[in-house]
Amino acid sequence: MASTLDFVNYVIDQLSDAGSITARKMFGEYGLYLDGKIFALICNNRLYIKITQAGTQLAPHLEQTPPYEGSKDYFLFEDLDNKTFLQSFAIATCKELPPPKPKKKSK
Repeated sequence: MASTLDFVNYVIDQLSDAGSITARKMFGEYGLYLDGKIFALICNNRLYIKITQAGTQLAPHLEQTPPYEGSKDYFLFEDLDNKTFLQSFAIATCKELPPPKPKKKSK
């Protein structure tokens, strides 16, 4: 089952105070970006956030599971109603992730 645009928009709204949140459709699902840095996936109407040391310290109880077959594990983030915690979790995660690679200039 592919994710619905309603669910994607709900997650974006919940994260809106964390920074510039955008979603890109990827293989029928969505990648989430915070200030241009990919940090999460939405698959089957579920939010998966990349695993970082900060995330592990903030929420050691979160389930770690792959969002799709063959993927590495991500945090499965099911408590989307706690907007403040979700935003702080996303910000802490992105601080640990490397900056996006510059796009190659076309000749």
